[in-house]
Amino acid sequence: MTGYRQVLAVPGMASLLGVSLLARAAITADAMALTMYVVLGLGMSYAAAGGVAAALTVGVALGGPLLGRLIDVRGLRSVLLVTVVLQVVFWLSVPIMPYVILLGAAFVAGLLMVPVQQVTRQAIAAMTTTGQRRAAFALESVQGELSYIVGPAVVILGAAKTSPGVVAWGVGAAIAAGGAGIALLNPPLRAEGEADAAAAGRPPRREWLGAGLIAVLTMAFGTTTLLSGVDLAIVATLEEAGQVSWAAVVVPVFGVASVAGGLVYGVLPRPMPTWLLLGLLGLVTIPAGLAHDWPWLCVAIVGAGILTAPTLSTVADAVSRLAPAGVRGEATGLQSSAQSAGFALGSPIVGLAIDASVPAAGFAAAGLAGLAAALTGCLLARRSTARTRSRLDDLGRAGAPDLEPCEAGTRPGT
Repeated sequence: MTGYRQVLAVPGMASLLGVSLLARAAITADAMALTMYVVLGLGMSYAAAGGVAAALTVGVALGGPLLGRLIDVRGLRSVLLVTVVLQVVFWLSVPIMPYVILLGAAFVAGLLMVPVQQVTRQAIAAMTTTGQRRAAFALESVQGELSYIVGPAVVILGAAKTSPGVVAWGVGAAIAAGGAGIALLNPPLRAEGEADAAAAGRPPRREWLGAGLIAVLTMAFGTTTLLSGVDLAIVATLEEAGQVSWAAVVVPVFGVASVAGGLVYGVLPRPMPTWLLLGLLGLVTIPAGLAHDWPWLCVAIVGAGILTAPTLSTVADAVSRLAPAGVRGEATGLQSSAQSAGFALGSPIVGLAIDASVPAAGFAAAGLAGLAAALTGCLLARRSTARTRSRLDDLGRAGAPDLEPCEAGTRPGT
């Protein structure tokens, strides 16, 4: 655990992770809060609630690169100020908005969601050394898992004990408090040497959005497609067994296994390629469909859980290395968009497989989606490496920098 102590000893790191955890827990529960309000507050159907949640998710997916680019150009605090104010206005207004207006407002709120995740990742890349970065991103992925365990559960409990309108206000308050806290901390988004390089101007997109970064974004999409599908397959399996209430146990088991896997991975002596981690995650997900009741399902998903946080952390690490400092905000925004798209598409894809067959097909579809993304990412990364080597050969390797390894997610010298 020495690596984690070193990371948390970095000035400002512990405060950043603590404040961002508050905001991320609220952001992971925002769709649930809107669902509770539409169903319980407005008395409408779950389909109508799904429409609002979808509008919010689409807005988040589209807004990631936009906000990242604005951070690169305008700076952190100005973007946080605008997004925090917008979130305060939106969440305070939720209990008084009719459905049609709420639908459009949810899209705008997603488009201008406080970019907590992107900022945290950029700050980690700027505040840590190469040797600390893998442990730092492992902590960030563990933070994400904790937010998914805590956030939705608190919202559901709050809606049952109070009212969906009050819950909406609470979610908005937590998002705003987290964004304001990060603005006060004002963490650096570029290391000292990177600040000079960024001042030279933004490199053209064609120079940095190449096959290597596209490979990482593809694997980011595949990872969350798999994870979204697994959640649905768990519910479908338990519903068929007449044990759907036990999802409240199975899902936390999955999350706790992910937290444990992330903490262990962060202290390993060597990293693993992203494509390999995602491929293994896909492989161990498929046989989880053999479980038919909640005790065996808890056992079956542990393997997938252990690999989840490590896979997500290597994706974040790879993006931070492949993106130049001047466009890192936009690159991390693209990563967030890819992951949001995966979460949005995973459930429908797996749902079709379950409807056409049995719940076990849901785990198979999710696992195969992860394997397909891993294979695609590996091929794209190798293509990127081959092109880099070809260019260096043409230059005679005079003063050539170290090659980026073909396995996105590994690092030279580690």
